[in-house]
Amino acid sequence: MLPDDPAERVRAVLERIVSEFGLDADVTVDEDDDEIRGDVDGEDVGLLIGRHGQTIDAVQLLCYQIAFRGLSDRKRVTVDAAGYRVRQGESLRRQADIGAEDAIRDGRAIELEPMGSNERRVVHEHLRDRPEVETYSEGDEPHRRVVIAPLLTD
Repeated sequence: MLPDDPAERVRAVLERIVSEFGLDADVTVDEDDDEIRGDVDGEDVGLLIGRHGQTIDAVQLLCYQIAFRGLSDRKRVTVDAAGYRVRQGESLRRQADIGAEDAIRDGRAIELEPMGSNERRVVHEHLRDRPEVETYSEGDEPHRRVVIAPLLTD
């Protein structure tokens, strides 16, 4: 039986997954007004991350769906393991900055490598306040990518 509280549902799901994977790891869950964040820290959590983060993305989606099943009031659910999302975010922001500089310098749109929706959101949010470029996504999953285009100024 799952708890009534969405954050406690996330905790229950993550603890079950950690147990089923046979990982020696601790689960912590924090919540604020905008997000429920689940963190898994321990030995060999790479199995939970998976290739290119595919497994952790699937776990995150599962946690979101279970946390808010039957509820209309929802918020973002983020699941991280051993700081993977933090490292990934830093890398994505560096790629976004390089892409923006290339787009401005060359005066043409730059396409980044295909990435998942969570990764694309990091890039869009990071470059949102740069008035000299715009970003948009194009293509179909799983090959959807961010395009960084220079904004021409007079």
